[in-house]
Amino acid sequence: MIIDAHLHLWKKQDGLVDGRRVIPLENGRSDFGGEIKQMLPPYMTDGVNSAEVLLSNMDYAGVSACAVTQEEIDGNQDAYLLEVKAKYPERFRVCSLYREGMPYTLEGFDGIKLCAGRLKTKDLTKHFEVFREAAEKGKYISVDLADGDAQTGAMNEIIAELPDLKIAIGHFGMVTREGWKEQIRLARHKNVFIESGGITWLFNSEFYPFPSAVKAIKEAAEICGMEKLMWGSDYPRTMTAITYKMSFDFILRSKELSDEEKELFFGKNAESFYGFKNLTVPEKIKNMVED
Repeated sequence: MIIDAHLHLWKKQDGLVDGRRVIPLENGRSDFGGEIKQMLPPYMTDGVNSAEVLLSNMDYAGVSACAVTQEEIDGNQDAYLLEVKAKYPERFRVCSLYREGMPYTLEGFDGIKLCAGRLKTKDLTKHFEVFREAAEKGKYISVDLADGDAQTGAMNEIIAELPDLKIAIGHFGMVTREGWKEQIRLARHKNVFIESGGITWLFNSEFYPFPSAVKAIKEAAEICGMEKLMWGSDYPRTMTAITYKMSFDFILRSKELSDEEKELFFGKNAESFYGFKNLTVPEKIKNMVED
């Protein structure tokens, strides 16, 4: 059972990076605040990052379900994600997007995403209301923190006030940055989890099979326990360098982790955190190069 705990979808990308617009172009490219970037795989030519293309990738790779997060660089995708959830309720959990100083909603969503490192007001205690509301309504928080321990002190304060709030910390604590283990230590709290969305991006210079990423997973497990770690792909941006299956295959093939650890990391932890029920494993279809 494999569940993807961190990926993105959008109908039309219309976001901001450092106050500058992110605008979709053709052939998977975007104007990223004045710089042309390959935002999508080149075969996604129309700029749409749809649930249907994702599901095709998930079915091929054998991924049962996913949690869709959001990013300010993509723009608010609340309306589209509600459509996706209504169409595929068994396989999707979706977040609304929190933007500083703007209205937000939790209605109809499973959680809410904070791009904490992009906030102008970096002190997360100043954003306590959204954490409190999520806790009261039984939603989870998906959060990408600023590098290192810049925001972990505030997170500890919030967790102490709201111990029952489920929190998923993204990008594996920004694992290649100094002080990343301080973010991992937050998962020692009972309802805080770490997901690995973006780990192949962070270790991209090393590339497949990302041995340092596997080492980091083992180091994190020593800090908070493997039962607090979840796999995430950061689809589709990471698919500009690797395939969807490659985003987890290097861990699946690794001899550094036991079968029990892999079961927790790939599915069991996320199944519990996101509340998935009665999932099935997609049928394996041989590809053209397999015997």
